[in-house]
Amino acid sequence: MSTKGILSPLILLLGTVLFISCDQGESYKESATTSFNNELTEEEIAGGVMTPELMWKFRRLGDIALSPDGSNILYTLTDIDLKTEARRTNIYKMAVSGGDPVQLTTGGGNSPQWIDGGKSILYANGNTLVIMNADGSEKIEIKGLDNFEHFSLSPAGDKIYFTRRVKMDQTSNEKYGFEKAKVRIINDLMYRHWDSWSDYSYSHLFIASFDGRKVYNEKDVMEGQRFETPMPPFFDAAEITWSPDGKQIAYTSKRLTGAEFSKSTNSDIYLYDIENSTEINISAGNKGYDRYPVFSPDGSKIAFQSMERDGYESDLDRLFVYDIPSGTRRWTTQGWNFDVENITWVDNENIWFTCAYLGTVQIFKTNLSTRGIDKVTEGMFDLGPLRYNNGTLLAGIVSMSMAPEISKVDMATGQVELISSINKNIYDNIKMGKTEERYIKTGDNQDLQMWVIYPPDFDPNKTYPMLLYCKGGPQGPLSQSWSYRWNYQMMAAKGYIVVAPNRRGNTGFGQSWKEQISGDYGGANMRDYLDAVDAMCLETYVDKDRLGAVGASYGGYSVFYLAGIHADRFKAFVSHCGMFDFTSWYGSTEELWFAEKDIEGAYWNNPKSYDYSPHLRVDQWNTPILIITGANDFRIPYTQSLEAFQAAQLKEIPSRLLFFEDESHWVTKPQNSVIWQKEFFEWLDMYLQ
Repeated sequence: MSTKGILSPLILLLGTVLFISCDQGESYKESATTSFNNELTEEEIAGGVMTPELMWKFRRLGDIALSPDGSNILYTLTDIDLKTEARRTNIYKMAVSGGDPVQLTTGGGNSPQWIDGGKSILYANGNTLVIMNADGSEKIEIKGLDNFEHFSLSPAGDKIYFTRRVKMDQTSNEKYGFEKAKVRIINDLMYRHWDSWSDYSYSHLFIASFDGRKVYNEKDVMEGQRFETPMPPFFDAAEITWSPDGKQIAYTSKRLTGAEFSKSTNSDIYLYDIENSTEINISAGNKGYDRYPVFSPDGSKIAFQSMERDGYESDLDRLFVYDIPSGTRRWTTQGWNFDVENITWVDNENIWFTCAYLGTVQIFKTNLSTRGIDKVTEGMFDLGPLRYNNGTLLAGIVSMSMAPEISKVDMATGQVELISSINKNIYDNIKMGKTEERYIKTGDNQDLQMWVIYPPDFDPNKTYPMLLYCKGGPQGPLSQSWSYRWNYQMMAAKGYIVVAPNRRGNTGFGQSWKEQISGDYGGANMRDYLDAVDAMCLETYVDKDRLGAVGASYGGYSVFYLAGIHADRFKAFVSHCGMFDFTSWYGSTEELWFAEKDIEGAYWNNPKSYDYSPHLRVDQWNTPILIITGANDFRIPYTQSLEAFQAAQLKEIPSRLLFFEDESHWVTKPQNSVIWQKEFFEWLDMYLQ
């Protein structure tokens, strides 16, 4: 996923985790009370539905690596103990043809990579590199490398690249020699980003020699530069890749600092020649995001994702191919109106990729000569990332009713076969509600797709309360995703019908549908929400007197805005980290390229879009509201939620503030997350059940 909008992806939706693994530097300690048991209790089995505590028994899929011959898979699983909040990640191996998985590590393991033609495996355990045989035996620690983040061994096995933070900026303590001083001297913007303050260092790319047991002769490719790769704030390892012959590395970097960085999305892809220590910019002249380079099998070309416009992080994500010998590049998917992700070469002429498409994420393919685009798969699921080797294509697979698993794709027929069963013991003992796709006509005669999730054992002869789910972003797909917090099945298990409309601004319905929302936050997409609710209220099983609206990030903004215009449709609201006052938000957020595009810039220029600021409609608020925020959220600083809560309190509207002292834009800590769920449903049940 991209970092589109207020909300991120590695992540497809707000709170949605597709593939999680512990940080490579993370270690864990098991105490006498630590338990990584994911078996259900008798009470959970008797209940038969999703609960907040049960959510933390799900084993979480992380890295996926397909063997060179396409016959075996390495993957990581993370187990989490709710009581101690300990996390443990280990490596497993499974045959593509089926059979039980084999656990290869017990003391931790991340980022497994097949080496020696599939005979051995290189992986990280904490801050140590380890090599083991393909069956998990003979684990040997690699010497000469520590304090690294991402890493990858070259195809020839004689070199390794890794990233490491390099301190380059002076602290106030260093300037004045006072050890106990706690002050920052700030001269430019981007002094904090998403959830962390600048640590005065930069993520640099290093290359070193490797003899099979030791790393030596390391070289900082970016020495002296105040730029980073992978790019902040998410530092995605997929932004760096080896050429097939191991003589070149392609990587993404955004060569801007301070205020320029905060206003621009202009990143580029650099091709570095290891032997000559030379670098060229293969996307020079393009002003938008250029990311995720992938070499063709013969090493003559590099495919990558490219956006055209500077400052627009939700521009069309295009497939570009750079020809290394000629130094030319071409927009391969010109005319295709959907975003391209997960680029995968099948051979030197054929590229497969994924697209958010009409409410799901499917696999497509194109040929460099014919340049036609064909849809390969079909189904009520999201696919990605992709892994291809020797005729075998794997895809991560997820849905609103299934946490991430691994699937195999028949490349001739497009049939998708589930080959892993990571959380089968949970699915065998709980009921999931039915998920249904619907289309309605909006007030302006547009086709609006939406997902409807029903409670388990739904009876159309009964009536149910209903929740409108307002997606974050505001761009990005509302597809068949799975969230460990904003979980549709969790809401359905509590007896709610959930309606999730793909309102204007969402990805997967063409670029014009996605772009409509910029500068029009309170316009067409808000009418889409109300049209969806009104259409569902025509159903006899929906109790129109028990409606709620919930959402986070842009979804949290949506709730604040709906609170001022909903004409008494809703009886309860939940807003997580939403924008409340555009003026104060513009003055405190950090990624200004987003604000410059989506709310049309600074308040002193009097953009018309500021009329959509929710604080201007507080005089119409009359509905109970739960407001949630985290102290370390720098995209939508927590003061936005405090302002909204104070307004509700002063208007004597039933309201509650849930403030997490150690969370950011998301709530990721296990016990905090359970409290989040319990408060969420306690509030809704108070007014809707």
